[in-house]
Amino acid sequence: MLRYRSLDNLRSDMPDPYLPASVFLSSIDDDWRRHIAAIGPCLHQPHPARDPYESLVRAIAYQQLHAKAGDAILGRLLALFPSGSFPRPEQMVATGFDQLRSCGFSANKITTIQGIAQAALSGVVPDYTTALAMDDEALIERLITLRGVGRWTVEMLLIYSLERPDILPADDFGVREGYRRLKGLEVQPTRKQMIEIGLAWRPYRTVAAWYLWRVPAR
Repeated sequence: MLRYRSLDNLRSDMPDPYLPASVFLSSIDDDWRRHIAAIGPCLHQPHPARDPYESLVRAIAYQQLHAKAGDAILGRLLALFPSGSFPRPEQMVATGFDQLRSCGFSANKITTIQGIAQAALSGVVPDYTTALAMDDEALIERLITLRGVGRWTVEMLLIYSLERPDILPADDFGVREGYRRLKGLEVQPTRKQMIEIGLAWRPYRTVAAWYLWRVPAR
């Protein structure tokens, strides 16, 4: 049975929905076992209330930024609207370039997020119910046709909004660097290598990514 290093890390007031994944990953080898024991339960927090449009815009906002910088940009964006809620696609399309620039978005990101909003209005970006029923790869192929939206962006949508349990963002720097540190490698695996390595983590690759994001620097 998997034993965590500290009882303080356990969520004693609620069942651990990711325990089967943690146990499975811990059984792969000693490196995984020690890392999971040190980190404790998986505390992955999806946001299923967010529709694909919102999730994509949020992912674009955080691209190539630290979390605090992304938080600040989104905070300024929400402040543009009286309700303080996330702007609907029609509101995003109608928002001026200078207003979005003042939030901290780059020119490229402004073009991308307004393109996503327009695609949501035209139906290219599906609503939550439609996206939930779609196959992972079908949704990825559909959305990467949008300017500035790559596979990683859609994978974040799959992980955090649609709660897919078996997504490995193989292009993600944190995932590849986490695996490098976990295994004491000299260089990061390539995307292709990461995909091959990750086959052993099925059907829990989302939780595997969560743990790899938390491998400490040695």
